[in-house]
Amino acid sequence: MLQLVVVEPQQFDKLFLLAHEIWHQHYVPIIGLEQVEYMLQKMYSPAALQQQIFAGQTFYFINSEMQTVGFVGLSTGTQAFIHKFYIHPHFQNQGLGLRVFEEIVKELKNPSSIELTVNRQNYKSINFYFKCGFVIKEVADFDIGNNYFMNDFVMRYTKK
Repeated sequence: MLQLVVVEPQQFDKLFLLAHEIWHQHYVPIIGLEQVEYMLQKMYSPAALQQQIFAGQTFYFINSEMQTVGFVGLSTGTQAFIHKFYIHPHFQNQGLGLRVFEEIVKELKNPSSIELTVNRQNYKSINFYFKCGFVIKEVADFDIGNNYFMNDFVMRYTKK
């Protein structure tokens, strides 16, 4: 059984550790260890997570078969947005991602469209999002400080 379970503030350490493990396996070959470490601290410290929640994001652990296998960060408003969508590499390539995406659509109350950003060199994730029905809307570079940039595609899913 698949569940999205809201992350509570007392679980921020668990979320940070999960992000740390996933990011080190997935992103180091794409953006390098130094940028991974910088981004983890910038986005997953307790203060950063609290600030993102205050700004309207909701974080969820992805639980499958009584195990936490990943996490997502979502927001609604004028535009539904997936800020984070991570499944631990040990649980990938099992069809779980598509099932999680279906749950995200339900959690976002069946929006007419959803946007997200993805690193332009993250081919595996880009192809997954294509499989979900996303298209590339635009190319964008985001200055995240410390001379680092996120070189992303902005992708959009439109309900059919």
